Amino acid sequence: MVVKLEDEIKQKSFKSPYQKLIVNILYTGGWMNLIQSGHFKPYGLSLPQYNVLRILRGQYPNPCSINLIIDRMLDKASNASRIVDKLVLKNLAERNICKDDRRAVDVLITKKGLDLLTEIDGKSAQWEEQFHGITSKQAEKLNELLDKFRGNDFYNF
Repeated sequence: MVVKLEDEIKQKSFKSPYQKLIVNILYTGGWMNLIQSGHFKPYGLSLPQYNVLRILRGQYPNPCSINLIIDRMLDKASNASRIVDKLVLKNLAERNICKDDRRAVDVLITKKGLDLLTEIDGKSAQWEEQFHGITSKQAEKLNELLDKFRGNDFYNF
């Protein structure tokens, strides 16, 4: 089933295909965030917290600096320090003074954090099934187009 953007936002037309593309990407991103938030709610995680946990697991058993986390986060506007604080309170991560630079902090995922990600990974197939409305080849093409789209220099207007 195809759900047209015009029907979703009750707009008959757009000034150009590019204006529609911008609105469609923004609308679809919001839609994806809403669905993903529901997916992580039973685990007591927000999307940024899940993202940070995955970054920490990717570095494990090595710790991460806050700057490394920021560099790898999907949402660059997120406050990585605040997110790490919340993960520490949930015993999903720990903060330690960096051995090499006492002004810096090392962040490490805990066993509880690793176990939680393993549990969530077990449900990932269900999450991905939502995208089977398009073929694998279409998904590859969409990824290629989005990569190309982000490759444009939008800061020079």
